[in-house]
Amino acid sequence: MRLPRFGVEEWLNVHEQSARYNLASVSIRSMALDELFELTRIDGSAFFQMLQKTTLNYGWIEGSPAFKEAVAGLYEHQSSDNILQTNGATGANLLALYSLVEPGDHVISLYPSYQQLYDIPKSFGAEVDFWSIKKENQWLPDLDELRQLIRPDTKLICINNANNPTGAVMDRDFLLELVDIAQSVGAYILSDEVYKTFDDSLDVPAICDLYDKGISVNSLSKTYSLPGVRIGWVAASRELCEVFRDYRDYTLICAGVFDDMVATLALQHHHAILERNKQLVLTNLKILEDWVEEEPLVSLISPAVTPTSFIQFHLDQDIEDFCLSLLKEKGVLLVPGNRFDLPGHARLGYCCQTEVLQKGLYLLSDFLKQYSCN
Repeated sequence: MRLPRFGVEEWLNVHEQSARYNLASVSIRSMALDELFELTRIDGSAFFQMLQKTTLNYGWIEGSPAFKEAVAGLYEHQSSDNILQTNGATGANLLALYSLVEPGDHVISLYPSYQQLYDIPKSFGAEVDFWSIKKENQWLPDLDELRQLIRPDTKLICINNANNPTGAVMDRDFLLELVDIAQSVGAYILSDEVYKTFDDSLDVPAICDLYDKGISVNSLSKTYSLPGVRIGWVAASRELCEVFRDYRDYTLICAGVFDDMVATLALQHHHAILERNKQLVLTNLKILEDWVEEEPLVSLISPAVTPTSFIQFHLDQDIEDFCLSLLKEKGVLLVPGNRFDLPGHARLGYCCQTEVLQKGLYLLSDFLKQYSCN
């Protein structure tokens, strides 16, 4: 089994630590434990005293009962039996793909999206067709195109909702049509749902709540601002979870006692975290949109109030060379769009500290002046 290089992760691994203004990361500003304790109104010293007395054995293999109950509470129709803890959303995606995809299977993947969702099925010997997002459709794909791609033997449809890198969101009506298409041939739907929309006007249910063959993946890394707690999960039917358990024994065993404790605390108080993050997303998105309005060499189809955005540069230059020069000269890091097979664009994560975003955009505009003079 051979895998191509993971374009986005390779870029971040090389350049992230050297950036002074990281506008590439699409997590909402990460929290330290003291901020988590403050938000949840938990006595940090009591938490650490409990940790000191906790035996660091394997813990609960599938996640503690409290963790599973907290995760189940995020969904409309799921119980604790429908939840399996994983090592981040990457572990959850791998678990689902490893469990379901076999050589010769037909898989349809949203494209571009998170690279796992199409390159791992390919590596398992599946035939993968791309369901392309459309700029003219506000970065959403075309359901009629999916109807052309679907086959009687289609095993799996992979999406991420909201989309990485564009921030576009499939709402309930869109997802219901998607489910109808999948159901017509009995295909599974794997939905990576790590990016939440904070647009209260949008109704965006989890795919596992709409379809008995729907698999929802999520983690604490993006929406919940705790990427250092390497905890994710799969939410799916009991029948699917039984399948996943067999494969999970080969890939994970458990995620860790300390991580489970922090994850459980966060999810039991998720409303407080979401309120904190909503304010940050709304504030910073307005800053980004106002900046784009004033920057003639940049355009943006605004994300659906999700923490990832995808800007277009109106320049006659290779986008990766542009991003490398920007990092070298100004210390500002973006992800070049060629890493998503969309040259001329760049992923911009705007949910960092507001001051970092403002300074990074200022320096980006200063860097662009050399092009506006040509």
